[in-house]
Amino acid sequence: MVGKIAGNKIQEYIKISQFPTATIVFRGTAIGPSPSAPKVASFSSRGPNHLTQEILKPDVIAPGVNILAGWTGFTGPTDLDIDPRRVNFNIISGTSMSCPHVSGLAALLKKAYPNWSPAAINSALMTTAYSLDNSGNAIEDLATGEESSPFVYGAGHVDPNRALNPGLAYDIDDSDYVAFLCSIGYDPKKIAVFVRESTSSNCSVKLPTPGDLNYPSFSVVFYSNNSVVKYWRTVKNVGTSVDAVYEAKVNAPPGVEISVSPSKLAFNAENETLTYEIIFASDGWALSAVASQAFGSIEWSDGVHLVRSPIAVRWLQGLKDSI
Repeated sequence: MVGKIAGNKIQEYIKISQFPTATIVFRGTAIGPSPSAPKVASFSSRGPNHLTQEILKPDVIAPGVNILAGWTGFTGPTDLDIDPRRVNFNIISGTSMSCPHVSGLAALLKKAYPNWSPAAINSALMTTAYSLDNSGNAIEDLATGEESSPFVYGAGHVDPNRALNPGLAYDIDDSDYVAFLCSIGYDPKKIAVFVRESTSSNCSVKLPTPGDLNYPSFSVVFYSNNSVVKYWRTVKNVGTSVDAVYEAKVNAPPGVEISVSPSKLAFNAENETLTYEIIFASDGWALSAVASQAFGSIEWSDGVHLVRSPIAVRWLQGLKDSI
């Protein structure tokens, strides 16, 4: 088995050579230093989110290459009609292998915190994910051979142990989702499909911008006619310290100035919620480039927890539309 980069070279050789040949030489077992891990597979789903650009996708990455998994007895391990073999297990790769890993982690968190909402569980997984490999370098994208970005790994690779103690949670309830759907142009009839109540919303309340959905990440789009973007976020104290004090550290993307207000969150109770505003201001250096992008993060820390949210910024030509 070869990777995408080596595979592309093989295909190019086949195209340009009149009589392509290949030789496989077995050199025995070679033991050397282990390569850095994790890496993002070339087939991994990635952003940016073209439907709602103010929401960063993907959320996280998880193990999905050469995973030993149960296999159906209705088809062979190659999934081909000509394969008569039947096995109980198979080695499988794909995003469909990452999904069970994250689903299992979600079940683990739900068992530990039965009252947490799906959004709180997602927040715990995202804000505790890591974006560096085990050698301390940026996670590599095997599709390009270059460093990956939040458009490739989202918030990073899931970390089960840290997710069990996230410190803060970005929670979202049903009314928040309805207000979000209203902000992206859904009418009450379409929203009723999701909430199963025909009169649940007349969109009298909607988010000022889809980016105000209380998501644990930030996706910012600057158009030719806007150089400032403002988002609001609310975090809940889910740590063990009732009087925790969190301070913000901003790693601003190149070409962007970021201000956070307040920059310190002082909690006084368990499950207390506090709100902050984050303002992104473009200095205009990239407005002449088509679809240029930059990345950063914001981290909240109380000295025990590190609550990290990725920031992805894009500069697009044209004018910002309003719904």
